[in-house]
Amino acid sequence: MNFSREYNEKLMKAEEAVKLVKSGDWVDYGFGNSMPEVLDEALAARKNELSDIKVRGLLAIRPLKIVEEDQQKETFTYNSWHFSGYERKLYDKGLCSYIPMIYRNLPSLYRNQLKVNVAMMSVSPMDKHGYFSFSLSNSASKAILETADIVILEVNKNLPRVLGVKDECIHISEVDAIVEGKNSPLVELPSLNATEVDKRIAKHIVEQIEDGSTIQLGIGGLPNMVGKMIAKSDLKDLGMHTEMLVDAYLEMYKSGKLTNKRKNIDTGKGVFSFCLGSKELYEWIDLNPGLASYPVDYVNEPAIMSQNDKLITINNCISVDLYGQICAETAGIRNISGTGGQLDFLTGAYMSKGGKAFICMASTFKDKKGNLKSNIIPSFTRGDVITDPRSQTYYIATEWGIANLAGRSTWERASELINIAHPNFRDELIKEAENMKIWKKSNKK
Repeated sequence: MNFSREYNEKLMKAEEAVKLVKSGDWVDYGFGNSMPEVLDEALAARKNELSDIKVRGLLAIRPLKIVEEDQQKETFTYNSWHFSGYERKLYDKGLCSYIPMIYRNLPSLYRNQLKVNVAMMSVSPMDKHGYFSFSLSNSASKAILETADIVILEVNKNLPRVLGVKDECIHISEVDAIVEGKNSPLVELPSLNATEVDKRIAKHIVEQIEDGSTIQLGIGGLPNMVGKMIAKSDLKDLGMHTEMLVDAYLEMYKSGKLTNKRKNIDTGKGVFSFCLGSKELYEWIDLNPGLASYPVDYVNEPAIMSQNDKLITINNCISVDLYGQICAETAGIRNISGTGGQLDFLTGAYMSKGGKAFICMASTFKDKKGNLKSNIIPSFTRGDVITDPRSQTYYIATEWGIANLAGRSTWERASELINIAHPNFRDELIKEAENMKIWKKSNKK
């Protein structure tokens, strides 16, 4: 078959492609570096021609023209499955709405629940067999495009070709229109400087990791610091099974720690669903047979990940109450990020033989007036969204240590958590626990 001819037949200018969008449509933009650029500009230029266009995206990492050029939301309503820093700022301005989800469910939400009129996303160039790679963003890309009535691809030559096992690519026969993009440089995730608190928490966690463990790292400076410490440790034969591939894994690989040899599934391969990081990281994953891209309903499925013994999962949260409920996505009623895959990996690590799920946070923060406040609180009453229920909570880590809440009663939980709270707040928390009838006098150490 002549795939080059089919490519040229479907090739068009962005301005022509976005004419496929009609008023009232649901449009999907994809994820991170795979969100379209020239198509976004062309669609925004149709602001005065269209009405009631709803757009879904996830972790937008560059400004979106449909939002920036329609700040009154006269035409476009933008919605995100998980907030980036940019999307959080949009939310604060009333320009971005959050869509709640558990990450492993995202493909099934598209296939079973949602309407997609037009899907447009960036992909790597077509290969000789007629396939476009989803590159850095497998996630739910195939499910989105399968659901869409119309599929438009924007080709970016800078997107690496990523090898995978399932749903990592799309064939030209499944595509309605192709647009060649600006080939803009990929957005890199800046390296976050770890605080002294981050280093103390990371040290506690690394001490819990054994040779042959499989590691999942979440988003943020703290999980990255854990990876860096692992790279400098004496640990060996570690594996990777993570929704997000970050630079810490590259450091672990270069130091010889990451071999994937002792994984029970996908042996010899580092498994991931999406990637954000440095240019060096993007170059490392290009056509790398030691890495395997999977959709998130595989990567984040607890029954799959838990087949790896000694699964260690490391994620962040904002606050924890004395019952062991975890909030990782809001500050009061202000949306910060999203549920993402935290609950997925919390569950999977608990199911894994020898597995441990760590939810991490600094014990304190400073409010706008500079006053020191505790991140371990008596109970959530401000409208905070509970990301992880108390029935699923496992290890909580702060700079003061680690609390294991699995199977603990309410008074045991209170004791464990107060022991890792900042010392300045422990007496106050004990009084609150007494008022809540979850304290025994014999608890205090």
